[in-house]
Amino acid sequence: METKCCYICEKKALSKNEIGLTKKLLNKDSMRFYCLNCLADYLEIDTEFLLAKIEEFKEQGCTLF
Repeated sequence: METKCCYICEKKALSKNEIGLTKKLLNKDSMRFYCLNCLADYLEIDTEFLLAKIEEFKEQGCTLF
């Protein structure tokens, strides 16, 4: 399985949650992925909000996570 890295900071081996969140919030077909910190900077929100959104999407049954 190919590992994904962050488009901005090049963090290696992004988690399934980081990949899923990038797809959910930016583009389902995205080929560029963001780590949690870089995605928070890009969207100008804090990482705690993103962590809460991950749990919310999981509870909704989203298959991206």
